[in-house]
Amino acid sequence: MSTMVQQKADVRPVITDAPGPAARQSALDLQETARRARTRNTTWVWVGRAAVAVFVIGGWQLFTQLKWVDPFFYGQPSLIWDSLVSLFTLGTAFGTIWEQLWVTVQEALFGFLLGTIAGVVIGILLGSSRYLSDVFNPYIKVLNSIPRIVLGSIFIVAFGLGIFPKILLAAVLVFFAVFFNAYQGVREVDQNLISNVRVLGASPLQVARHVTIPSAMTWIIASLHTAFGFAIIGALVAEVLGAQKGIGLIISQAQGRFDPNTVFACMVIMAIVTLGAEYFISLLETSVLKWRPPVRSEAQSI
Repeated sequence: MSTMVQQKADVRPVITDAPGPAARQSALDLQETARRARTRNTTWVWVGRAAVAVFVIGGWQLFTQLKWVDPFFYGQPSLIWDSLVSLFTLGTAFGTIWEQLWVTVQEALFGFLLGTIAGVVIGILLGSSRYLSDVFNPYIKVLNSIPRIVLGSIFIVAFGLGIFPKILLAAVLVFFAVFFNAYQGVREVDQNLISNVRVLGASPLQVARHVTIPSAMTWIIASLHTAFGFAIIGALVAEVLGAQKGIGLIISQAQGRFDPNTVFACMVIMAIVTLGAEYFISLLETSVLKWRPPVRSEAQSI
């Protein structure tokens, strides 16, 4: 009897972690099915995008040719293309198109950097301190209510037609876009987490570095996607108000000649620049926020 009990006690279930051939094949089949589904989805998305572009541009060309839409006021895709070719081959009255583009990109880039830094720093300070928030809140609202075109005129009168007033106007537009996101991002940080870190002896600087800023970074990075577009708008508006070089100056001169095709051509150029900046900002977001689990929209993105 004791021998039988001993034999039963020695019996152990055999557990193996290695999946069998059928399980491995099933996993491979699932991965292949998912890959094909992603490829098919990507293909159909690009087909849809191409169809929208063909519909809009083709309809625009057709309506202007049939005179249902007056091309004198709204331009024509074929003439816009001719204007693009002319800008890149013959240049402009102020120099080559590359020179004008570089001036505008510099203004937008420096304004973007200045406005982003100021917006992040001030947003985190006011979001972290209730006292500072209460003191500066009405002044922030007053500054945000001032029409940007008025600020552009003031900057040009004060600083001339050079690059500096364009940078300032671009920075102002970027500042408010980034500031409100940084401010709200800091406000959304879990206060219990901050209290626990302070109990452990963390200084205010350590709390900001290890808790507040990383938690608000999602909000801040999200604001950058629209902030560069605002920087481009600020630079172009300031150039239209008064400039010696830049894409905005070309737009202003084309407007004076009632030349909508050149205006649309400049819009196409700046749209391509903005899309390129958006791509690099997306790479920055992926690098900075790689610790964050993908949300549903990102998981389904192409």
